[in-house]
Amino acid sequence: MRSEDQVPVPAPRPGAAPGAGGPAGDDPLDRAVWRLRSRGCWLDAAALLEPYAARQAPAALRRAALLVERCMFTAAGFAEAEDALRTAEALAGDDGERGAAACERGQLAYASTVLGVRDRADEARSALGRAAALLAPGEAARPLLDYRRGLLAEHLADSPDAARAAYRRAHAGAADQGDALLLSFTWRHLAGLALREGELTEARHGFTESLRIREELGFLIGTAPALAALADAVPDDEAVRLRTEAARLFRLMGGLPTWLAGQLPPAPPEEPDAAG
Repeated sequence: MRSEDQVPVPAPRPGAAPGAGGPAGDDPLDRAVWRLRSRGCWLDAAALLEPYAARQAPAALRRAALLVERCMFTAAGFAEAEDALRTAEALAGDDGERGAAACERGQLAYASTVLGVRDRADEARSALGRAAALLAPGEAARPLLDYRRGLLAEHLADSPDAARAAYRRAHAGAADQGDALLLSFTWRHLAGLALREGELTEARHGFTESLRIREELGFLIGTAPALAALADAVPDDEAVRLRTEAARLFRLMGGLPTWLAGQLPPAPPEEPDAAG
């Protein structure tokens, strides 16, 4: 089982679920948070939100989302994410904020489970079920919730049909909201299910769309996984090129995401020193 593409959070915009920043919008703080997050600098991005997160529920939720995402990419930092979630839960003042916090708690428990840190599958199911009860069907956070419920169906329940239905709901919701980053994740997982069933044309299209969106948004931390995923659905020569590029980006990002290491070719040997 792969862990890539399991951590999207939506870009902030009027009425949207609290996220960890996105490329859209004119707010300098949002832009700064997005630049750091997109390069895997989650702690620095969270630090920008810290002055607001102690007293404002939206900022607390955004900060928690950043630290939860860090856990999925690094398999570390769970204690910090738990602390941030407790703050967000304490500050939540309505069902929308409580539902968004529950959605992040479900994702944190899911990350712990799929990365082999600690089995928290029951907690993940419970938290996402609570989020579904709190978030109205038209709530901005619903597409993200649908996506994460698809992850549980695919990777914890081994129910591809239920996962596909959830991903499609998330995909439609992300399209309606103009959430391009979430679309890149739903494209990726719908393509993964298509590949699993031998539908190479459909899989190649979905993986290509996911990669295109990430490159257009500048989501650098998520580009190597997208390249590696597409490599699974193309001819061998093209696959070699894609995996080589993914490996280059992986090294550029300091070996993140950690779970991608075994899927990529090793670094080429260093050139000998001509002076030696």
